Amino acid sequence: MRILVLGFTGYLGGHVAGHLRALAGVRVLGGGRSPAAESGIDLATARADELARILADAAPDAVVNCAGATGGDAVTLTEVNSRGPAVLCAALRKAAPTARLVHLGSAAEYGPGVPDLPATESAPTRPLSVYGATKLAGTVAVTTSGLDAVVLRVGNPVGAGAPAAGLPGRVAGLLREAGQDPGAVLRLGDLSAYRDFVDARDVARAAALAVSAPGPLPAVLNIGGGRAVAVRDLVRTLARVAGFRGRIEEHGADSARSAQVSWQCSDIAAAAEALGWRPSYTLDDSLAALWSAAAPREGDRIP
Repeated sequence: MRILVLGFTGYLGGHVAGHLRALAGVRVLGGGRSPAAESGIDLATARADELARILADAAPDAVVNCAGATGGDAVTLTEVNSRGPAVLCAALRKAAPTARLVHLGSAAEYGPGVPDLPATESAPTRPLSVYGATKLAGTVAVTTSGLDAVVLRVGNPVGAGAPAAGLPGRVAGLLREAGQDPGAVLRLGDLSAYRDFVDARDVARAAALAVSAPGPLPAVLNIGGGRAVAVRDLVRTLARVAGFRGRIEEHGADSARSAQVSWQCSDIAAAAEALGWRPSYTLDDSLAALWSAAAPREGDRIP
């Protein structure tokens, strides 16, 4: 089976490609802007006809689109998260109409959640951030494409390689810099929100199951931990894993992406029914993997 993974050098794309490469009978083709890519594809700028020619040459049985932007201005977010999936769908209809498309969406598409009421796939989508709105536009492009496609609406991924653009990766970086200094202070924004965290390895496994699942799949499937976790608890747990001896201070508001969204949790029952998927890693597992990858190595200089 030939599977094209777009964004394969990114955070989730790396986990997805690594998981797929370990499966028997699978050949993973890397697609993206990286020099290591077997197919040079930039969804932010590609034209549908050019992309169709690349896809025809690659002849994939399935495509997993992990390409996306979590930061940047509105133009960047729109080009990658909205235009990119639309162009990809147009090219697939022309060059590989029978290939299954697995697209990674985001729980940010839901917007504010209702405390103690996990969001099902039929819940209203009311994103408050540009990021969430552009991811929702990408989801609409995929679900209305007429292709054999599914959107995996991913919660807050955690694990090895988490980027500094997200809170877990940023906190891991700060803890790495702090080292064992008992006088160190971590100054963070408001940590009172609740989020649904999911291990990046579980996201990769969900993508692999979605690629090979028989028959048509639901248009959208939630992929999350299935429970709301206080962000403050995540930070404290990560600090404990890191052996942090200083103190944590909260100042002001959190990031713009988190503004006005105090509670999020996804109902993951549909993914269990359609894919036989449930999370297999605990949050402690995820944070241990994150810290193991981010921890200072022998010879590193810690200020």
